[in-house]
Amino acid sequence: MANLFDPLRLGAIQVPNRILMAPLTRGRATRAHVPTPLMADYYRQRAEAGLIISEATGISREGMGWPYAPGLWEEEQVEGWKPVTQAVHDAGGRIIAQLWHMGRVVHPSYLDGTSPVSSSATTAPGQAHTYDGKQDYASARPLAVAEMPRLLDDYRRATANALRAGFDGVQLHAANGYLIDQFLRDSSNLRTDDYGGPIENRIRLLGEVTRAIAEVAGPGRTSVRLSPNGETQGVNDSHPEPLFTAAAELLSDIGIGFLELREPQGESTYRAIAAPLIAPAIRKVFSGPLVLNSDFTGESALRAVERGEADAVAFGRPFIANPDLPRRIAKGYALRKPTVENYYSRGAEGYSDYPGIGGA
Repeated sequence: MANLFDPLRLGAIQVPNRILMAPLTRGRATRAHVPTPLMADYYRQRAEAGLIISEATGISREGMGWPYAPGLWEEEQVEGWKPVTQAVHDAGGRIIAQLWHMGRVVHPSYLDGTSPVSSSATTAPGQAHTYDGKQDYASARPLAVAEMPRLLDDYRRATANALRAGFDGVQLHAANGYLIDQFLRDSSNLRTDDYGGPIENRIRLLGEVTRAIAEVAGPGRTSVRLSPNGETQGVNDSHPEPLFTAAAELLSDIGIGFLELREPQGESTYRAIAAPLIAPAIRKVFSGPLVLNSDFTGESALRAVERGEADAVAFGRPFIANPDLPRRIAKGYALRKPTVENYYSRGAEGYSDYPGIGGA
């Protein structure tokens, strides 16, 4: 029987425990999307995680629509990440970069007023976070088939930049209503060409991007995040189980290092209505390590690994106020609650000032 504290091999990456740090947008980079020294402190403090998955990191200016989030398309950004990855490695940790294209949820103010891109001409609900406060989303323009090679090159370049920056691998963000998810699900993908309609077409871009990333990083240092159950940022699917099991089979055939599923089971930032879990069906068709995420406690994570429902569990918000989360779970300590108002603020408060056990 596997244990949450057993070592595990995630493709080409050996991890000492099965408590992963999930990606968490925190807004501490510069306006040019360059990582800062404060971020090195933050990630170093959390190096006890079996593996850190970085905050979502933009692959291109086109795909970036969050204030002060980091990127990986400019040389200055690569250089900014190097002290961060070095700090994690010096503390004995491992860290991979999550590669992010936000698609239709990029506000035009990030793009000199031009339209964001998506699978189809749709508009996200709600408002975008911009440097001038919250603003209504704008209608996206559909990506043309002729643009797909350019998009794949953006992912290849960001992957190569991540490896040069010292990351141990990369994760494709294909979840939470962002670009790849907008192609996957039928509420946002209204196309009638080879990238729309039947499931095999809607998973086409996922496969092409994953293969492009794996060409650069190797399949064993490539992972993918999906969010298969329920609406996220206005993106949903009428038949999610066949869609996401087909996607998981495709990723299994590519041989990625691991698959992470974000499946909230209650209210969350992205959705407020529980939906049937699809992870059990995906478990049957995906042959590699499966990582589950969202709403887990230390106890429920232990059970999930012991029962074979997951090979590891990724924790997001619990890592914010508990930098030494694996030790706290192992010792049965109560977990601190983070200060919500500091999630996206600019300084150390509510970011790198949470002490570990014993104040360390």
